[in-house]
Amino acid sequence: MAKDDAKTVPSGGDVGGFIDAVPDAGRRDDARVLAALFSEVTGQPPVLWGPSIIGFGQYHYRYESGREGVMCRAGFSPRKANMVLYLLSGYGNVETETDMGAMLARLGKHKLGQSCLYLGRLKTIDLDVLRAMIAYDWDWMNRKYPQ
Repeated sequence: MAKDDAKTVPSGGDVGGFIDAVPDAGRRDDARVLAALFSEVTGQPPVLWGPSIIGFGQYHYRYESGREGVMCRAGFSPRKANMVLYLLSGYGNVETETDMGAMLARLGKHKLGQSCLYLGRLKTIDLDVLRAMIAYDWDWMNRKYPQ
């Protein structure tokens, strides 16, 4: 079976130093809030994955093609344009779309990707709803990929 040559693996980098180096002060402050929120909800410490993803926990995946690898169970990245959250239960997933859709409707200003949630500033969203979304996603990932 083919091993994944992914670049997004735990890098051993300093999460605090990475956040401190985020150029925009607002994005930097939001990254600190998210790191604390994800840690609280998941019970996991933040780990730098690749050069720019702050991840929590990990799971092993294997595609039907044989490609496999390891990725963080949940995480985020403070990008220049948006804060990108990786909640891997997905938003088009038939199993989760009703629950996640209801939470997204109450979240506040956001955009969606396949397994990414794009946020501007945290002041535009409901952090209690985000906390619930992270918890929901974490539970789903733990059921789908037991440790």
